[in-house]
Amino acid sequence: MRYFITGCAGFIGSNLVDRLLQNGHEVIGYDNFSTGQSEFLAEAQQSPRFHLIQGDVLEVDRLTRAMRGADFVFHLAANADVRFGIQQPRKDLEQNTLATSNVLEAMRAHQVRRIALASTGSIYGEPKVFPTPEDAPFPLQTSLYGASKLAAEGLIAAYCAGFDFQGYIFRFVSILGERYTHGHVFDFYKQLRDHPDSLQVLGDGKQRKSYLYVQDCLDAMLLALEKAQGQVNVFNLGTEEYCQVDDSIGWICEYLGVSPQRTYTGGERGWVGDSPFIFLDCARIRALGWRPRLSIREGIIRTVQYLESNPRVLQRR
Repeated sequence: MRYFITGCAGFIGSNLVDRLLQNGHEVIGYDNFSTGQSEFLAEAQQSPRFHLIQGDVLEVDRLTRAMRGADFVFHLAANADVRFGIQQPRKDLEQNTLATSNVLEAMRAHQVRRIALASTGSIYGEPKVFPTPEDAPFPLQTSLYGASKLAAEGLIAAYCAGFDFQGYIFRFVSILGERYTHGHVFDFYKQLRDHPDSLQVLGDGKQRKSYLYVQDCLDAMLLALEKAQGQVNVFNLGTEEYCQVDDSIGWICEYLGVSPQRTYTGGERGWVGDSPFIFLDCARIRALGWRPRLSIREGIIRTVQYLESNPRVLQRR
């Protein structure tokens, strides 16, 4: 199988590249390196089955040429930083929604009919049902990021209906692990590395969050591709637990052996669009036989260990 991966040099994308190559597949990687890192592809670059093309998903002609010969598309390229959406409102539209439209049109040009999208649990906004299933009633959108991803999901479903595509939509909780480059754990570790005696926390620290280890995430996605045969296959990906932000801080501090003075910015949200409670019902993917290997706590500690061993990742931000 020849896979085409947008965002191949990113956190999840580069781990996926390595996994697919290890499984004997060919991979065409596509990335503009705005946030992706070439070091993440060092191992892949040693393989004759990996071909890297530098380009932007907004460059329609280049994207279309690059996709020639692909059998399956993993669309992972996106603006994934929810926090700054209201400062650059067009960025989510362009990089998440319009980019998905470009990917789908490139697929249509080459008659590539299977696509997997990295979506998000943020599309549920602030739901009333917990754990939140895939068919939960959709509340009002609370972030531009979530709204743009929901629009991307809609485009994929429409192409499945109109052009006989097959889609796999994965709604992630926050993903952790090797090559992680942004998010709560990154921010907390970076602060504690720079000043271990003090830590600023956005919100009140009571926000309830879910996390999933990146290799468990890849296991789930690849299993779904193997076993789910519907035209549009939607899966929540997460663990059967959640933690408070303060819990994650406690685990990080315990591992590092520090006891910082915590200050809170206040309120139940760290920023506009920050959902105070994310907990997804993952029974659908579990019914296929998937189980995460790491708990949230284990995933957080594994991530801190990676950041300790790779300080250059901190310097890039």
